[in-house]
Amino acid sequence: MSRRLFYTDHYTLPLPDGHRFPITKYKLVREALAADGIFEFLPAPLAKPEVIALAHDPAYVNQFLQGALSSAAMRRIGFPWSPELVKRTLGSVGGTLSAATDALHPPSPSGKGGAPTSWSGTLAGGTHHAFRSEGSGFCVFNDIAIAILWLRAKGLAQRAAVVDLDVHQGDGTVQIFQDDADVLTTSVHCRTNFPFRKQQSKIDVELEDATHDEEYLRVVDDLLPKVAEFKPEILFYQSGVDGLATDALGRLSLSHAGLRERDRKVCSLAKAISVPLVITLGGGYSKPIEHTALAHANTFRTAAEVFQL
Repeated sequence: MSRRLFYTDHYTLPLPDGHRFPITKYKLVREALAADGIFEFLPAPLAKPEVIALAHDPAYVNQFLQGALSSAAMRRIGFPWSPELVKRTLGSVGGTLSAATDALHPPSPSGKGGAPTSWSGTLAGGTHHAFRSEGSGFCVFNDIAIAILWLRAKGLAQRAAVVDLDVHQGDGTVQIFQDDADVLTTSVHCRTNFPFRKQQSKIDVELEDATHDEEYLRVVDDLLPKVAEFKPEILFYQSGVDGLATDALGRLSLSHAGLRERDRKVCSLAKAISVPLVITLGGGYSKPIEHTALAHANTFRTAAEVFQL
């Protein structure tokens, strides 16, 4: 049985020349994984505004959708507003919602549903800098937060853990769940990197510039048992690869092999404790961008290996 992955690169996003956001990586990741022949790719559906409002101020949601946010608010997000941005943003959330559904109820070859413990992923998402009432850092809506609250509203899962291993702290996710005892927010990030005003996750681990694989993996080893102790019903993995040594915005010195081992550890934990796993893409800004695409693709390949796809 192939594993379904959801993609958004069919939604175009016009950006000015020289813009720092690596929009081309999304198609590169899908093409790399398509060559493996073990994944099925589905276009991410557009999330509904009322679902997004589970995690975000409805006024903020409506202002973004209508193009009515202030220029200062759009600068904080980092994108010029356009109808194409709206579609891609809704698709990014929709991909994570679809992956969460698949992780909890994976389809079987017979179409009657599979085992309740599995994994799924989206080739987008991980927009962890979006706060309840504002966007930031290339993040408009917080897809992980929306998915957690949507699952809760549907009665599908109450207790969730977020393992955020992007090089930047997931400050928006932390803010949304700061008073929620049923959501464990964890973040392993570069201390000196964006965001410069950090939030307080339930578990934060700050790394110094130029951290290498050995120290990084030791930190991951220390973190994951604490995630298991929380006893989540679902696990969201923000699998950003901007810790690569080649990343233009990362400041760490991780290798492709180190990131694959990181991914293996997270996936192995989810399998060991029988918790459905949702993988979101997160950040990656290497030069050349092919390094980022390879690292992202390897995350899903590693998941396939661990779960014996």
